[in-house]
Amino acid sequence: MTSFTVSQIAERVRGEVLGDGSTRLTGFAPAENARDGDLTFADNQEHFATAEQGAAAAILVSGGFSSTKKVVIRVPNARVAVARLLPVFFPPDPHPQGIHPSAIIDPSARVDATAHIGPNCVVDARVQIGPRSVLLGGNHVGRDSCLGEDVCLFPNVVIYAKTIIGHRVMIHAGTVIGSDGYGYVFDEGRHRKVLQVGHVIIHDDVEIGANSAIDRGALGATVIGAGTKIDNLVHVAHNVVMGRHCLVMGQVGFAGSTQLGDYVIVASQSGIAGHLKLGRQAIVGAKSGVMRDVPDGGKVLGIPAMPDKQAKRQMIAAQQLPEMIHRLRELEKQVGQLAAKLGGPP
Repeated sequence: MTSFTVSQIAERVRGEVLGDGSTRLTGFAPAENARDGDLTFADNQEHFATAEQGAAAAILVSGGFSSTKKVVIRVPNARVAVARLLPVFFPPDPHPQGIHPSAIIDPSARVDATAHIGPNCVVDARVQIGPRSVLLGGNHVGRDSCLGEDVCLFPNVVIYAKTIIGHRVMIHAGTVIGSDGYGYVFDEGRHRKVLQVGHVIIHDDVEIGANSAIDRGALGATVIGAGTKIDNLVHVAHNVVMGRHCLVMGQVGFAGSTQLGDYVIVASQSGIAGHLKLGRQAIVGAKSGVMRDVPDGGKVLGIPAMPDKQAKRQMIAAQQLPEMIHRLRELEKQVGQLAAKLGGPP
C-alpha cells in the first residue's frame, strides 16, 4: 500500500501544514467515503464541515480553514492541488515493454524498444512509434504515421495513414483519427466523392475522449493544438484548425475549415458551421448553433448563437410571453366591451 506523510504531500503542492505533519496517508477519497488514513479536500464551508465530521485523516483546503479535529493542508486552490495529487495516490498501470505475439508489425515500421504494443494491434508500413508509447489492444495505425513519446491509445482506437501525433497524447477507446472528410460534389445526377488526401496533426499534451472522430484534411491538414482537451462523441470535420489549450465538451460538431483560437471553450451539444473563426478565449454556450464568426473573448449562446447577454434577454422575454398574451386578450376584451357601450365598431 502506498503511504506518505502529510508533510510529504504538502511539499508536493507547496502547502502549509496545520497539525501533525507525520500523520500517514494511504489514500485519497471524497469526504463522505473517506476512511482512516485517507486524504480528502474541501473548497467551501459546507464541504469542510462534512470533511471534519468524516473519517479522513487530513483535509486539503483552500483559504483560511483550520481544525481542532483534523490535520489540514492549506493551499491556494484545493482543486488544482487535487489534480496534482491524484496521480501520486493512483499511479497509471504499468505496461511491459515489447510487442504482443498477436500484433502485426510491418517490417518497415520503427517501434521504440520501450513501447508497449498490445494484442491484435496492426502497425502499417513506415510507422514510427516513440519511447514509452502504449497501444493497449485492437489498434490499427496506418502507414506513414508518427506517434511521439508517451502516447497512449486505448483499445480499438484507429489511426489512419499519415497522421502525426505529438508527445503525451491520450486517445480514448473507439476514437477514429484521420477518417475521410465529408466531401461530395453533385455531378450528373449523383453525389461524386471528392477524395480526401490530407492528414491529421495532433500536437503535444492533447487528450481526446471516447468514440470521437477527427477527419483528415481534404488537401492539407486538420490540426489539434497543444494542450487541447476534447470530450467524448465529438466530430471534427476536415481542415478544422484548433488552437492551443481549447476545451471541447461532449457531442459537439465542427463543420469543415473552422478555425479556433487559443483557449476557446465549446460547451456540450453545440454545432459550429463551416469556414468560421472563433477568436482567442471565445466561449460557446451549451446547445448553441454558431453560424457567424465569434470575436476574441466573445461569449455566444442559443440557436442561432448570439452574444450571451442578448440571448439571455430573449430567453427571459420568451418566458413572459404566456402572461403577455393573457394580458393582451384581456385588453382586447375590455376594448370590445367599451366599443360596444359607445356604439362603435368592436
